[in-house]
Amino acid sequence: MADRHIYNGPFDIPDVRSIVPRRLKPYLFILFVLIVQFSGGLYLAAASDMVGTTGLMQEDILMAGYASLIGMAINFAVMFRIKFRFSTRNQLIVSGIVLIAANVICTATHNVGLLVVTCFVAGWFRMQATFACNSTIQLWLTPVRDMAIFFCYVYIIVDSVIQLSGIATIYTAFFSQWEYMHWIMTGLLALMILAVMLLIKPVRGPMYIPLLGIDWIGALLWAVFMGCFTFICVYGDFYDWWAASEIWGATIIGLLCAAINLWRATFLHHPYISFMALKNRNVVRATLVYIVFFTLLATEHVFEHSYAINILGFDETNLIDLNWYVLAGIIAGCGFTYFTFALRKWTYKTMTAIAFAMAAIYLAYFYFLIDYGVEKEMLFIPLFCRGAASVIISIVFLTSIVQSGLPFMVFPQALTINGFTGAALGACLGPALIGRLLRVTFAKNASLISTGMTDFNPDLSTRHVADIYGMVQQQALVVSMKEIFGWLLMAALVSLILIIVGYGPVRPWAIFPKWSTIRRGIRHLVLTTRS
Repeated sequence: MADRHIYNGPFDIPDVRSIVPRRLKPYLFILFVLIVQFSGGLYLAAASDMVGTTGLMQEDILMAGYASLIGMAINFAVMFRIKFRFSTRNQLIVSGIVLIAANVICTATHNVGLLVVTCFVAGWFRMQATFACNSTIQLWLTPVRDMAIFFCYVYIIVDSVIQLSGIATIYTAFFSQWEYMHWIMTGLLALMILAVMLLIKPVRGPMYIPLLGIDWIGALLWAVFMGCFTFICVYGDFYDWWAASEIWGATIIGLLCAAINLWRATFLHHPYISFMALKNRNVVRATLVYIVFFTLLATEHVFEHSYAINILGFDETNLIDLNWYVLAGIIAGCGFTYFTFALRKWTYKTMTAIAFAMAAIYLAYFYFLIDYGVEKEMLFIPLFCRGAASVIISIVFLTSIVQSGLPFMVFPQALTINGFTGAALGACLGPALIGRLLRVTFAKNASLISTGMTDFNPDLSTRHVADIYGMVQQQALVVSMKEIFGWLLMAALVSLILIIVGYGPVRPWAIFPKWSTIRRGIRHLVLTTRS
């Protein structure tokens, strides 16, 4: 294995002009990645401000945000093809222009359909620009192409930017307006495009590979399926689930698109997602773990905001300051994974158990801590554990997919599945289930607490009665949250026990092939498509 990756002297990037010092060239691409990752088209942290100024519903904004994640996931299957078709310079310029247009559209439109499509396209190009930069500096990060090391870098960038963009958006809206965040990023993207035009040369690879043999129809059908699944999770409570024709329509369309794609995969030579990727053991295992794990942490989306605003009385700036605690957990989690999993090759079983143990600490801390008089600083430990656990599980199981034994031409399809299950599905399915459970539990507890309040003193004023019912609602919310945290804690402990007693001692050894090998494989795929 070592013979495949021979040291060839100091790392250099021929795409960058010689006026840039060699040692600074990788940092130029890291800067580009940060700008692109901040430019999501729409910022969910500003959802409440957007609801107040655009007339859109909270669900509309969430749907647009998740559409960006779907766009990123769909791109995985073709990102290598696009890399070998266009130069890095062209990829960054086009992606920057598209992201500028997306930022402008998101500030101007009140049309939900246009907003969702715009965010989907923005997610696609954000992923492509990120891949163009990261693949360029991959050998600088890990000369032996160890993907466990590479993914530690990827997640410390991506997940940290998610937290920092939320902080920047809220403080921008606090001091001015939420639209200013879009204009700031538009300016930074314009500066990035200018820097790319001045500093990056249009270097094309030694082999021109056209975009032939790509199942674009399959890509569209999978995107519609993912969009319908997300629509059901986001709008389920609003439409009262399958009591509404909208949810039934999304269900039928989504199942129909999935069925057509699975049928087409039986006879197409190169389907967008093949059965080999869908049935791979590591892919299936990662999907199941993501569903369980991110459902356990779904209280992040359902409880934390309501608890901080309604119970603790936090304003938006105090609420977003909690992102600093999560950011600290992300940095610590990536660092821990780098030294243990990537360098020391700790087993998947050990790392998964650690991630679930931290999730259990997060749930236990809230279960015993949740009350009316909690100080902001007391939330550091659970939020730190949540941030660390999320990046550990993501790095570990993305590495397992690289190590799944799939042929490299099928491997990007597995990344698309992982991108959807780990990001979009993990972000919307768990909150939908926990949100529904909270409503049912809250109604039950509110009814029990208010049982003895059927008769009132006639001397009580209407204001006093309203205050009493407000206290009942608040108490019912706290009791319901504590109850659900308890159930989730038990589920986390059961999952942890199952992992300890039943998971294999496999160690990571995921080595990325040479770019020349990938290029020859893609070239062979195109030639077989032509014939």
